Parts: sequence; C-alpha cells; structure tokens
Amino acid sequence: MNLKIDNLTIKFKDVTAVKDLTLHIEEGSLVTLLGPSGCGKSTTLFTIAGLYKPCNGNIYFAQKIVNDLEPEKRNIGMVFQNYALYPHMTVYKNIEFPLKMRKISKIQLKEKVESIAKLVKIEDLLERRPYQLSGGQQQRVAIARALVKEPEILLLDEPLSNLDARLRIEMREEIKRIQRKLNITTVFVTHDQEEAMSMSDKIALLSEGKLQQYDKPENLYMKPSNLFVSKFLGNPPINIFEVEINRENNTMRFLNNNLVMPLNNFIDNEKIKSGKYRIGVRCEDFILEEKDSAAIKGNIEIVEMVGKDTIVKARVGNDYIRCIMPYDNLNKNEKNIYLNIRKNKIHLFGYEDGKNVCIEGEKGE
Repeated sequence: MNLKIDNLTIKFKDVTAVKDLTLHIEEGSLVTLLGPSGCGKSTTLFTIAGLYKPCNGNIYFAQKIVNDLEPEKRNIGMVFQNYALYPHMTVYKNIEFPLKMRKISKIQLKEKVESIAKLVKIEDLLERRPYQLSGGQQQRVAIARALVKEPEILLLDEPLSNLDARLRIEMREEIKRIQRKLNITTVFVTHDQEEAMSMSDKIALLSEGKLQQYDKPENLYMKPSNLFVSKFLGNPPINIFEVEINRENNTMRFLNNNLVMPLNNFIDNEKIKSGKYRIGVRCEDFILEEKDSAAIKGNIEIVEMVGKDTIVKARVGNDYIRCIMPYDNLNKNEKNIYLNIRKNKIHLFGYEDGKNVCIEGEKGE
C-alpha cells in the first residue's frame, strides 16, 4: 500500500508539532522520519496510526482518506520504543494476541505464528517469557507481533534506542531484511542519522515540525538543501565557515581569518554572485598537500585515530577545521597541516536564509 501525507498540520493547544507536512511514500519502501527531539517525527507516526487526529490536511492509504478511521481498522502493525510485550505471556501468546479476535482456526493461527517467528528468527523462543529474553530478542518478538496479522503498513517508533551499539547494527540489518522479504511499506522513526542512512530508501528530515528535505540518503548527505540538513548529517560534523565572494577578482575570503582563496580552483559555478555566504566542507573533502601547494595552513590541536583513518582538528586563524586523513599519510610529529579542498565539494549556503544556492533541494515528493 502506498501512503500519502498531504499538508498535514498537528497542534496541541498553542504548540504546532507538525506544520504543512507533505510526503508521498511508495508501496514497499522504507522511509525514515529523522530529526532532533521535538521535531514532530513521532507525532507524525502516531497520526498515521490514528492515535492523533490532524488539525489540517489529510492522510491517504492507497488514495483513501483515513483521517477518521479508527486505529484498529487501519490494518497497520506498530512497534513501540519499549516493545510493550505482555510480561505474563509466553512469546507464542504475545505473537498470537493480535489474531485472537479474528475467527480463524487454531491450525491457521499456529501456522501464522510459527511462520512469522521463523522469519524473525525466534522460532526456538516461543515458550519463553519476555523477562527471559535479551533486548534484541524482545524486539524481534515485538516485530513478529506487529507483522503476524499481515498489515499493509508497518510503523516503527525508535525500536533500536534501547539496544547496545553492536546489537543496533545487527537489528537494523534484520529489520531491512524482513522489510524487503515482505515488501511491506514501512515508516521508521529515529533521531540517529546512522540508522536512517543505512536503512532507508528515503529520509524525511524534520526540524521544528517542518520538512527540511525528503530524498534518498545519499542526496541528503551530498546535496543538502539547506544549512540545517548539512549540519545534522555527518560524523564528524561538516565544517562551516563564513566567507565573502568577490566575482570581480574571483576570490573567496574567509571572514574569521585572513585566508583568501581563488574561487575557480574550488567552485566551478558561474551563477554564483558576489556577497556573503556560509560554506560547508565535509571532513573527507580536504586533501593533504605539501606546504607550497596548499591553500590552507592549520595548526594541529587534536589527533584522533579511528580505525584506518585519523580525525585531525586544526586551528586556522579564528576558525577550526576537522578533516579525515588516512592514518599512514600523517606525520605524527608534525605540528602543522597543509590542505586543499576537492573541487566542487564546497556547499554554498545563503548567509541569511541558509538555503543551498547551488541546488534545488527536494521539499516534498
């Protein structure tokens, strides 16, 4: 089933939690609602589920408006952050619970429970109770319970937040495997950018109830529509500098230090006008250079080794730069670092509105 959210607004008294949100979610896709706490992502999910009512706008399930349809009639499966398992019931009883109200035979019921348990790899745990399970096993039970009634849409509200780092990686791979196997339309809520980037077909990034960008994960990272998107995605975070561009002599001057760079060496876009901007440079888009050929000289302050790469924090005038360098390329006794920026890897944002002036970021579909 495809899902459409059209100009959705949700208010709680004087607080607007979601404002004019429009999303088209294709059948069989996994879309993540991503953003900081309080951005409206869980509110949107609960409204899709029917737990909240929209103040304005419509929600469509396969071209049918469901605003007034009760949650139990929406044919959705939902997994909550705390899993909400019944502690006095076995795993088997927890999974079969959504089917108990349906008039199906015991043989069919048993087949459905055992089939979904096998899919989520808990077929050996059916006689245990929740307190006898690990966090990852409890999560699998919650997913099985949501899927056993064969819903047309699966809703997941931060289901990985209670797991340790290693288990989170394993479980996000499992969720993606199950979602692809069943080809079920899925909406996933998280504040964790790594989860969203690794799992999603598309990401809807929200801030203060407003959609910032809706696109494939790689486009949010490589073509952020505005300054907020660029800063929210990326670890280590993107480097942001204030600059002034002069088209007459084709230079870019950094406002917090005396650094002046030839514009055409780094940005190949004749439409950019003179004026003040904020620029963003990803940590991996710096190049280590020899002293005489470098545009940027920095004083090394912190060096962190992370696997095969090294994160270097360097001071350039009144700015700080973070860059990622291969471990073997860095002289450990060196106090200075010499850098260039890869051509056309600079993100240019309007100084006042923060919009990316080089691209047209997606705002809806």
